[in-house]
Amino acid sequence: MQALLQVILPVFLLIGAGYLAVWREYFSQAHVEGLMKFTQNFAIPCLLFAAISTLDLGQEFDWRLLLSFYTGATLSFCAGIFGARLIFKRPWTDCVAIGFCCLFSNSVLLGLPITERAYGVDALAGNYAIIAIHSPFAYGLGITVMEIVKADKTGAALVPQVLKAMFRNALILGIGLGFAVNLSGVTLPMVVTDAVNLMARAALPAALFGLGGVLVQYRPEGDLRTIGFVICASLMLHPAITWAVGTTLDLDRDAFRSAVLTAAMAPGINAYIFANMYGVAKRVAASSVLMATALSVLTTWVWLSLLP
Repeated sequence: MQALLQVILPVFLLIGAGYLAVWREYFSQAHVEGLMKFTQNFAIPCLLFAAISTLDLGQEFDWRLLLSFYTGATLSFCAGIFGARLIFKRPWTDCVAIGFCCLFSNSVLLGLPITERAYGVDALAGNYAIIAIHSPFAYGLGITVMEIVKADKTGAALVPQVLKAMFRNALILGIGLGFAVNLSGVTLPMVVTDAVNLMARAALPAALFGLGGVLVQYRPEGDLRTIGFVICASLMLHPAITWAVGTTLDLDRDAFRSAVLTAAMAPGINAYIFANMYGVAKRVAASSVLMATALSVLTTWVWLSLLP
C-alpha cells in the first residue's frame, strides 16, 4: 500500500493544488486554458519526443504482448463508444472522447512505477514495449474515428482529412520525430537535448495542475453514470480482455504481468487532452481521470493478487 500511495498521492496533490488555486481565484480559467494549450502543444510533445528518441526499440517487442494489450485497449475503446451512445444517448463526438478515456491507460505515470515496485526494474521491458507505440496507436485510432464521425465524407475523400488532422496534431508530430531520430541513429547536439528535456520536465506537473483547475468548472454532477461506466471499462474490462488474450497466446510471465498491469491503470492525462482538443465530453474525461486514479489504489491490489 505504501508503494502505491507514494505514486498516487503526489498526483493528487498537484491536481488539488490546481483546483484550490482556481477555486480561490488565485488562477483564472483563462490561465488554465493557456496552461493546457502549453502542455498539449509544446511540453507533452517534447516529453514524447525525448522518451521515444532514446528508447531501445528492439527490446522485448513480443507480438503476443502487443496483441494482448492492444486487443484489450481496442475493445475497451469500442465498448466506451457504443456504451456512451446506446446507454447514455451521447452525441457521437462525445462518444469517441468517452471511448478514448476507456482506451488510454496511464502507462507511464502509474504503470511503470507500480510494475517496478511489484516485480523489480528487470520486469519493465514489456512496459517499455507497450509505451513505445501507446500514444501513436491511441491517438491514431482516436483521431481517425473522431474525424470519421465529424465528417460527411466517405471513402477516398475522407483519407486526406484524417491524415491532415493527424499530422497537424502536436503530439503525433512529437512522437513521429522521436521515432525518426531513434531509427536514423542521429545524435542531437547536447544543447538541443538539454532544452527538450527542460521542456519535457514541465509537461506532467503542468498538465496535472491544469487538470485540477479544469475540475473546478467541469464537475461530475449529471455525468456520474457515464463516469462510472468509463471507470469500469478502464479498470476492469481492459485488463480482463488483456488477461484472456495473453492466456490464450501463452504469453510468458513477465510480459503477461506488464500487459495486465498496464491495462489496469486509470485513464491518463491524455484522456482529458484528447477531449479538450475537440471540446467535447471534457467534464467526463477530467472527472474520470481523477476518480479512476483514486479507485485504482484498490483495483490494482486486486489485479496484483491475481497475477502469477
